[in-house]
Amino acid sequence: MLSPDSSRDVMSGEVITLPGGVCRYWPAWLTVEEASRLYQQLLDAVSWRQDEIRLFGRTLPLPRLQAWYGDSGASYRYSGIQLEPLPWLPDLYALKTRVEQATGAEFNSVLVNLYRSGQDSNGWHADDEPELGGDPLVASLSLGSTRRFQLRHKTDRSIPVRTLNLEAGSLLFMGDGMQQHWQHQIPKTQRNISSRINLTFRRVIDLCQ
Repeated sequence: MLSPDSSRDVMSGEVITLPGGVCRYWPAWLTVEEASRLYQQLLDAVSWRQDEIRLFGRTLPLPRLQAWYGDSGASYRYSGIQLEPLPWLPDLYALKTRVEQATGAEFNSVLVNLYRSGQDSNGWHADDEPELGGDPLVASLSLGSTRRFQLRHKTDRSIPVRTLNLEAGSLLFMGDGMQQHWQHQIPKTQRNISSRINLTFRRVIDLCQ
């Protein structure tokens, strides 16, 4: 678990210091009532899409549903999937503003993922695409079922994999160095669990500037 390397600060959340990177974690950033209400509202309002990914010469459905919202021009591409931003939903924009106030970072887009069951997942990766800049900052808000979130160092496998159970209403801010030096994943689980919505707020930069 992450707690042995963390310290508690009321205003900044739980500070998690890792080799080459730092996170902050608020386990109950939203109240139970807020998290439940937002989960249902977003489940109904988000324009979910089933994208496909090409792996080992085969085209497969992405093991989750997703949607991309953001400012005009905040286009994003990863794993061969091109995402053009949909206009902000009021709930998403209000959450963006609150997340910015909590983290001190600025965001112009959000990737919304729907994990329909324990068999939906997200493999090892870093959010380090060029359009996110040299040292991307990512804030992750969880709604719905608790899922296991894991971190591993990109190059030094002697550093133990770190695990955090992301509960409904929790906010995880992956700060300086995390996308440069660490990968993360949401692994599959055989447990019989209901769906989870995850919002990862990001800042897309204009590569033409």
